[in-house]
Amino acid sequence: MRIISGRARGTKLFTLEGLDTRPTLDRVKEPLFSIIGLKIQDADVLDLFSGSGALGLEALSRGAKKAILCDNSKKAIQIIENNIKKTKLNAEIINDDFIKCLEKLKEKQFDIIFLDPPYETNYIERAINKILECNLLKKDGLIIAETDNQKIVENIEKLDITVNSIRKYGRVILIFLKRKG
Repeated sequence: MRIISGRARGTKLFTLEGLDTRPTLDRVKEPLFSIIGLKIQDADVLDLFSGSGALGLEALSRGAKKAILCDNSKKAIQIIENNIKKTKLNAEIINDDFIKCLEKLKEKQFDIIFLDPPYETNYIERAINKILECNLLKKDGLIIAETDNQKIVENIEKLDITVNSIRKYGRVILIFLKRKG
């Protein structure tokens, strides 16, 4: 796994061992960042289930102004810290449960929020509801959720948010969401 483009292009990232995390593959990350394109420039980014920090660091490498990387795992936080040093990018790290992290960020708003939690959970729906409750998404902001479960897509469509686009890459489903109205 590596940074695909921008200032840290080509930097290989450290990843967590084992099956607990599943980094976003380059073949998914590349089209994801092509879709959001220039929206990344000077963006405030939240990478909520950060794992190795790959999505938030890719955003910074491509010109995001600020990135906050959150993960509950202490091992993940160590990997993120190592990846920040290796890429020489500047990111804020929060080591906490995703709901507590969102509550801590109540005073902030983001242009882009990445949600890539463990697949076999309801964390995407819970995170979206909390993001909306805490008003963390800017007016023209974007939430990008990654899953492999069509049922999660159906559950998201019932929430108080607009599904802007759904893209499939093999078994991976990317859901692009915007605020209603």
